[in-house]
Amino acid sequence: MERTLIILKPDCVQRRLMGRIIQRFEDKGLTVAAARLMQISRELAERHYAVHVDKPFYPGLLDYITSGPVLVMVLAGPGAIAISRKLMGKTFGFDAEPGTIRGDFGLSKTYNLIHGSDSPESAATEIAIYFQPEEILDYSTADATWINKPSEA
Repeated sequence: MERTLIILKPDCVQRRLMGRIIQRFEDKGLTVAAARLMQISRELAERHYAVHVDKPFYPGLLDYITSGPVLVMVLAGPGAIAISRKLMGKTFGFDAEPGTIRGDFGLSKTYNLIHGSDSPESAATEIAIYFQPEEILDYSTADATWINKPSEA
């Protein structure tokens, strides 16, 4: 079962979109394996976004992600990373296709509602920043065999 880290960013929380966005992931068949509403500290943000430290948008990114509460989640399911990224859409809402989270709810070049891991390696690294292994649940839902073939569940 593949896992990915999803962060519903401050603009998502402030706009009261959390439930609608979680519903999209659940409707697709992914499960919430862990979740935490939190305020990301500057130090934690620096650790998470260390790969962008030399990029011009880095200071603004840190200001944005630490500006308000976020919902940090681990989603699980077959192909969780690719599925989540398709559901999220392109980085900025004005480029994202209608039907995606960013395409339906976003317009800003700065505020893009959601973060999702882009590879199994980044998912493992990012999940470890926010959650201890014992905080992540591994369970099956009653509808799993109806969403995936039994060999994929």
